[in-house]
Amino acid sequence: MSAAEGQRLYEFASRLYPICRSITGQGVRQTLKLIGERIPLQVREVPSGSRVFDWEVPLEWNIEDASVTDPDGRRVVDFQAHNLHLVSYSEPQSATLSLAQLAPHLHSIPDHPEWIPYRTSYYRRNWGFCLRHADRERLREGKYRVEIRSSLARGSLTYAEAVVPGKSRDEVLFFAHVCHPSLANDNTSGMSIATRLAEWLASEPRRYTYRFVFAPGTIGSLCWLKRNESRLGRIRHGLVLALLGDPGPLTYKMSRGESNEIDETLSYVVGRQDPHARVIHFSPYGYDERQLCSPGFNLPVGRLTRSVNGGYPEYHSSADNLALIRPEYLQQSYTACQQAVAVLEGNERCVNLSPKGEPLLGKRGLYGSVGGRSPAEREQALLWVLNQSDGEHSLLDTARRSGIDFGVVREAATALQNAGLLRAAGKVRAAGKVRAAGKVRGARRPARQRARKSAARGGRKT
Repeated sequence: MSAAEGQRLYEFASRLYPICRSITGQGVRQTLKLIGERIPLQVREVPSGSRVFDWEVPLEWNIEDASVTDPDGRRVVDFQAHNLHLVSYSEPQSATLSLAQLAPHLHSIPDHPEWIPYRTSYYRRNWGFCLRHADRERLREGKYRVEIRSSLARGSLTYAEAVVPGKSRDEVLFFAHVCHPSLANDNTSGMSIATRLAEWLASEPRRYTYRFVFAPGTIGSLCWLKRNESRLGRIRHGLVLALLGDPGPLTYKMSRGESNEIDETLSYVVGRQDPHARVIHFSPYGYDERQLCSPGFNLPVGRLTRSVNGGYPEYHSSADNLALIRPEYLQQSYTACQQAVAVLEGNERCVNLSPKGEPLLGKRGLYGSVGGRSPAEREQALLWVLNQSDGEHSLLDTARRSGIDFGVVREAATALQNAGLLRAAGKVRAAGKVRAAGKVRGARRPARQRARKSAARGGRKT
């Protein structure tokens, strides 16, 4: 993939970055409008007050302006300068306060005095301002004027879907949250990659149907689940996309079951993309995998990030800006998503139709039928696929065990099927739990390299 792809992802993330988003309101709609200029979206509105399982859709919040003016008439905290300066969902205010009265409503980060924190108060009526700790330390005694021109009124929560139909009604779900204001990694990176992935998939042949959901975190995913509960059985695989532009290593968080095909697939993919990649266990803390994997749904959904939530210093602060995310990291994350799609599309269990000994491949013209690679690799892939195609092992199992790239294994299987030596056996079954570790299963050495190493240590070689 060219560097231009990473730059394209960065530029779209940059367009999304300035918008003041929250869990409801015009910021979300403006964001979805930009995404909708690139991919066809179905926009959904869920009225305020709607019951969503144990939750309720809150009043819609919108903001025009907010500031704190000091005794000399200077705007010392200014929403127009940075939208993180206002606590999200702050209720309207117009008051003159002493510094002591104002102080409980101010938030800063003493350990990072030049950063503005990101704070919210979605479900409790409150108001507040966030500012650099260095600026807070300079505030002096006197009267401060507080103005917050916001509204909390009956309206709706907005989310959107893009569906890319495939040959099958079975679906792959991609989910990106759209509720954070000017935070680049969290989550203009995820929105940008999800949008580009939907664009790309529309031009590719597809077995699965792909559903992309852009929604506010937590309450948005709950609204989507509530409205789609009768159709959730179609979801075969899923991935939450977030934090995909920072320098951290690719990190895959497993689904609740930790043994779904998505877990095997992403463990393999991130290991081949990034030698420092991590695979971590599921936990009920994080992004919308918490809702999608709750026991009442238990969907086969994992999460792809680079750094994890709360796992990098700039998290939820003004330092999570466009200087933190880089085109090359966005590009690597996007490539991992593309490769995951390729594996999900191509993976299947097969049965060797000539299982007694090795069939004579030369007389079937298989050598050289998969072009562009060395004969040794072609031969290895053909032999591995024939050996492992017992109806139990998948092509991904074969790729992982052999160390041969999945794309080469898939091409070998297709060549064998065309030659009448192989047939599909059905859907891939759930595997045992995937190992979570710093070194992931997808990064294993090829079997032939392991054999050489074993021989060097004195092990038997047959």
